[in-house]
Amino acid sequence: MAQWEHRIEIEAPPVRVWNVLSDVASWPEWTDSILSVADVSEAFGLGGTATVHARGTPKSRYTVTTWEPGRGFDWETKTRGARAIARHWIEGAGEGRCTVTLTVEIPGPLAVLFKPFISRGIVENLETEAAGLKARSEAEH
Repeated sequence: MAQWEHRIEIEAPPVRVWNVLSDVASWPEWTDSILSVADVSEAFGLGGTATVHARGTPKSRYTVTTWEPGRGFDWETKTRGARAIARHWIEGAGEGRCTVTLTVEIPGPLAVLFKPFISRGIVENLETEAAGLKARSEAEH
């Protein structure tokens, strides 16, 4: 398995960050890592789906596989024959602050072989998403 992780401290309460993070249709407004989000399930949550076009990747249909309101969610896609899991988790870090951990996992032995070729784009997207989430959450705090 290949895995990438990025953590960021945000000066906003977890509930505020959750409201920004869980509104996936609005992601293109606050992060340049996401070019578009379409066809979001009406009742977005466990089992919900959305078509996401992330920078440097083809459009992919994601399905929510873990959903804990106020804490985070995981969603999965299969593109170019590979399964990818994206995790978005919030932890309280004291009064009015939190830490967000963003993770991308690609299971399977081939992912390890291709990791050097795809790491840069994934790392840049994680960093861009985290910075945008921080800016949006703190601005609306």
